[in-house]
Amino acid sequence: MSATETAIASAEAHSAHNYHPLPVVVASAEGAWMTDVEGRRYLDLLAGYSALNFGHGNRRLIDAAKAQLERVTLTSRAFHHDRFADFCTRLAELCGMEMVLPMNTGAEAVETAVKTARKWGYRVKGVPDGMAKIIVASDNFHGRTTTIISFSTDPEARADYGPYTPGFEIVPYGDLTALREAMTENTVAVLIEPIQGEAGVLVPPAGYLPGVRELTRERNLLFIADEIQSGLGRTGKTFACEHEGVVPDMYVLGKALGGGVVPVSAVVSSADILGVFRPGEHGSTFGGNPLACAVALEVIAMLRTGEYQERAAELGDHLHRELGLLAGGGAVEAVRGRGLWAGVDIAPALGTGRQISERLMEERVLVKDTHGSTIRIAPPLVISKEDLDWGLDRLRTVLSA
Repeated sequence: MSATETAIASAEAHSAHNYHPLPVVVASAEGAWMTDVEGRRYLDLLAGYSALNFGHGNRRLIDAAKAQLERVTLTSRAFHHDRFADFCTRLAELCGMEMVLPMNTGAEAVETAVKTARKWGYRVKGVPDGMAKIIVASDNFHGRTTTIISFSTDPEARADYGPYTPGFEIVPYGDLTALREAMTENTVAVLIEPIQGEAGVLVPPAGYLPGVRELTRERNLLFIADEIQSGLGRTGKTFACEHEGVVPDMYVLGKALGGGVVPVSAVVSSADILGVFRPGEHGSTFGGNPLACAVALEVIAMLRTGEYQERAAELGDHLHRELGLLAGGGAVEAVRGRGLWAGVDIAPALGTGRQISERLMEERVLVKDTHGSTIRIAPPLVISKEDLDWGLDRLRTVLSA
């Protein structure tokens, strides 16, 4: 067997089959390119679901991690450490907020946001104990924990994990009328993705996010924006909410915050909201550890220049122009997205999203399918225009074949 076949066979034999990866075994990576165990190079047009916004092996981030590895990597929150205050201060400033609650993974941050909203509802809004409701959108993807999949509408994510956590009301994404009708005196928050990633990079109708902001203010509810995938430069702005001039009450961040080096996530909000926590009421052994803070501080410094946001906007315009041309030829039914982020609906007659992804892999381009014949394109923000065009040429080749 080849090195690839041997590695895949071993993985299949000894790991749970909760993923169905493409049959490529990555051994090294740099920038927007990955190399497999047999020396073949592939253009990465997925970027770890936006965790690798700054590319593989970004020198600034690797150097920051190496420097911190020589000093201290973990203290737990039982003690202060010398990177924590800077991390919280800089991230709060980047978000235009006041306070940060750091965690590790995106799902942990969403769980933290849910707990924050409920505690705020009981201690500040005065909702009767145990009665708090949070409104979410259909086709959402916020993570994989038991509570989070309890308000998923994806059968694959939800099936066979009951009993489910109560306290959530699901309404259609983009529907302000349904959102308004779902609000009651016990509603404490609305939790949505400004752009739904896993659903196929769904951009809501113009005016939806401002409408959510207006309704939540009117009804004294928290507007929680899950920007784990859409935030930190991906859409051409620091946050996807900025495209409609909206500032939520709370940002949920992850993925790119760790620079593709370590898992880092955070909930960022006002002191009035995150101030509901008292010592011992919520925590995480690794949340806000020195290594995570050192890497995230470098990520924040890189974003503060605005260059990555500008690059995503400029290359994103080019990406969507080129994909739009494909949409007129019959092979592509629809293209959605913002910045360097696109959902591409392939004509079902040409194959499923998985089949198209496999054919692109044969052309040395890596993407990921979702929901039938949709593929997602989200290259690292550091990709060159030439490499992006090369990847788009490979897509044209696959579709024409």
